Amino acid sequence: MLILLAFIIVFHITSAALLFISTIDNAWWVGDNFSTDVWRMCVTNMSTCMAITDEFNEYQSIQAVQAAMILSTIFCCVAFLVFILQLFRLKQGERFVLTSIIQLLSCLCVMIAASIYTDRHEELHQSHGYRMEVSKGQYGYSFVLAWIAFAFTLISGVMYLVLRKRK
Repeated sequence: MLILLAFIIVFHITSAALLFISTIDNAWWVGDNFSTDVWRMCVTNMSTCMAITDEFNEYQSIQAVQAAMILSTIFCCVAFLVFILQLFRLKQGERFVLTSIIQLLSCLCVMIAASIYTDRHEELHQSHGYRMEVSKGQYGYSFVLAWIAFAFTLISGVMYLVLRKRK
């Protein structure tokens, strides 16, 4: 049981780390000499970055992605704290339902964020606010990590739902 508990904790911390990296790092959309995410656009050659503001087309979509990723990260961290509390408070044989619900909310938020970005990426990168052509890029590793974090949070949410507190 101790090994299973350690695995679940490591899996949850990995999910949180993936969410933090995909939310913060500047690699949702990359090209030969630029990288952009939901916060800023950076030119690699000149090491200059420009914040994404309301002058960009589809700024509302970017804000929705920002909000959903932040909520997902917060829910994942809260789920971990609730899991630790339930670990000591639950009676033997009860399930970690509250932890599961919060983790599945985190899963839903990261899915919404990545889905919005996937759906709106063409319009997002056609904006005249960019100082260079960014439509010729491709998805970066932060975008991929967001989808991997979706899978991890979904799996851990289901694991918490199935998990019972045993001796």
